[in-house]
Amino acid sequence: MDCTIFNVIKKLNFIMKSLTTYCFIFIIIQINAQDITGDWHGLREYPGRPLRMILHLSEVNGLLTANYDSPENGLVGIKIDSVSFQNNNFYLRYENADVTFRGVVDLTSQKITGMYFGGEDVMPLTLTREPIPAQVNGVAYLKENYSKEEVYITMRDGVRLFTSIYAPKNKTEESPILLVRTPYNIEPDEESYSGRLFNLIHLIQEDYIIVFQDIRGRYMSEGKFVDVRPFIPNKKKKEIDENSDTYDTIDWLIGNVDNNNGKVGIFGISYPGFYSTMALPQAHPALKAASPQAPVGNWFIGDDWHHNGAFFLMDAFSFYSSVGRPRPKPTREFPSNVDFGNPDNYDFFMDLGPIKNVQKKYFGDTIQFWSDLMTHPDYDDFWKARNPMPHLTNIKPAVLVVGGWFDAEDLFGPLETYQSIEKQNTQNQNRLIMGPWSHGQWAGGNARNMGNIHWGSNTSDFFKEIELKFFNYYLKDKGTMDLAEATIFITGANQWRTFDAWPPAASTEKRLYLRGNGELSFSAPGDEGFDTYIVDPNKPVPYTEDVHLNRTRAYLTDDQRFASRRQDVMVYQTDVLEEKVVMTGPMEVNFFVTTTGTDADYVVKLIDVFPDDLEDYPENDYDGPMGGYQMLVRGEVLRGRYRNSFEKPEAFVPGEVTEVSFTIPDLAHSFEPGHKIMIQVQNSWFPLVDRNPQQFVNIYQCDEEDFIKATHRIYHDTQRPSSVTVRILSN
Repeated sequence: MDCTIFNVIKKLNFIMKSLTTYCFIFIIIQINAQDITGDWHGLREYPGRPLRMILHLSEVNGLLTANYDSPENGLVGIKIDSVSFQNNNFYLRYENADVTFRGVVDLTSQKITGMYFGGEDVMPLTLTREPIPAQVNGVAYLKENYSKEEVYITMRDGVRLFTSIYAPKNKTEESPILLVRTPYNIEPDEESYSGRLFNLIHLIQEDYIIVFQDIRGRYMSEGKFVDVRPFIPNKKKKEIDENSDTYDTIDWLIGNVDNNNGKVGIFGISYPGFYSTMALPQAHPALKAASPQAPVGNWFIGDDWHHNGAFFLMDAFSFYSSVGRPRPKPTREFPSNVDFGNPDNYDFFMDLGPIKNVQKKYFGDTIQFWSDLMTHPDYDDFWKARNPMPHLTNIKPAVLVVGGWFDAEDLFGPLETYQSIEKQNTQNQNRLIMGPWSHGQWAGGNARNMGNIHWGSNTSDFFKEIELKFFNYYLKDKGTMDLAEATIFITGANQWRTFDAWPPAASTEKRLYLRGNGELSFSAPGDEGFDTYIVDPNKPVPYTEDVHLNRTRAYLTDDQRFASRRQDVMVYQTDVLEEKVVMTGPMEVNFFVTTTGTDADYVVKLIDVFPDDLEDYPENDYDGPMGGYQMLVRGEVLRGRYRNSFEKPEAFVPGEVTEVSFTIPDLAHSFEPGHKIMIQVQNSWFPLVDRNPQQFVNIYQCDEEDFIKATHRIYHDTQRPSSVTVRILSN
């Protein structure tokens, strides 16, 4: 009896296990039999610019195929290279854009939840069957709300400039005009809408008329292009400059663009920032507001191609190898780039040898401005004529100058533009905003960090509020003008502050002295002597630790530990700070040096040394340790021959103590308690800056044998107190 019951139970267990297995197999079959074909909709949440993704899945001969649309980018029917679906797991890959998506499909085939990988971007992405409305930052939205017209506008000398006009279809109110003049190709496609509009959504939603123009001699415009064309103060008849071209353009727009309110603003970043500046003197009466953003100021003293006379080789070569190529006739095509043939820029420029080899190996005489660079090594009339600052007088329009603390190209320009307007116009409407940005980063979607250093918020959102308030007030009579004289982001503390003047009046000058044993102190040195080191121009100090081809945007916040370990880099640092030290405004370098050569470059770097025991640095994705991180706050270079005059270079006398002084552009940084302040001094910064042969020769024509080793000394004693003067904010 017991045996019989036991056998019955045993058979029942077997039946139950079998049923479970069959059910499980049935479920798998049902899952794999799911129909996931059809359309799927998702939203990629890029900061400031969400992008729809519409995925089309179909099955052909039992194989799953896919393509997708990106409506905000105007892309339709992009073919997916590979797609698979197995056991609820969904996968797709698009090789050209380095896009991958991995997700899990729910049992109802109504949702796919997963992760989107696009280049360096990683984000969660959910696809559903429900369509997503057009985003305000996309092509569909733009075409629905704006019309596009391409026209030629005739200048006073008969030359016609190619111009595109984007006008709101909403005509309930007259709209102001915002003008951008650029050498960088406004419309590479006649049918498409310009990608520049995607960064102007905050202005488009206010129904501004947006106008882009190819400047004279660039892309589709007629005439001859001249780099940073000089301003002509007293033009006669048909004489032209960028100021007159802007005046004539505005005059035509006011008279010919439908439904405009008679008010015009001009703005732009970098070169377009320069054209915004050039619109200011003798401005058209309809020009009410201008915002030069990262404007080119002076190409010999502090912007782009030279800093204090030192030649920024890597940037100039990269720029003119493409942008500098001649344009025989109007075109929408971008020029091709030089094939470097080497992914390591340090090796590439070392292999290049002396600068004169650029023309021998790559450019010849085809790139006019490169030839100009090589034939004007000093600050002569060629460079002085291209400096707009003396002409910024009697300025009528309101001005908002914009710059970034970590702008590798044009930090000098915005600071100098703001100061020039302030000093030369007593009744100005001139304001400054400086944020923790690289070149133009404020206009993009993501400005949460600069390389490894994070700011705690998307600082571009804050900027766009300021920009909108500025233009709305002066062009639409909307809102109140409560913007401060200077709106400044204090790095280190990571906070926005406003000031009645820049640099702030409530600051005190203090000298940071280089001391013996690598010390840095606000106390003057005693009889401490000097530091001696050897500099070999054939083994220059790299500007960053990374190995790459294109110059990085983030090198101005890079970790400097790699440099501080070199024998040809002098390092001085304070004790651990017990109280915060907030530095604002420019820095003045005053060193006493000797060299066994007859020329030398001097690179001075201000560095924030993080605590060694720093842990859990917020929002950071840096692979290296942040404890002890040596954050570059500001770096600048002087070509030593220009220590007394940019116009008249002077050789060093070997072994003779020489005073070397120069100004480092403004900063706004808080060195927090527990941190240290560091100064690094070096004599090369390669290939950012070309190599100094350490002989007083024409560097642009010198030979390989002209590059020699030299022994350098930096003095720090009572009679020769090398120091850096900083401005400490008192509140």
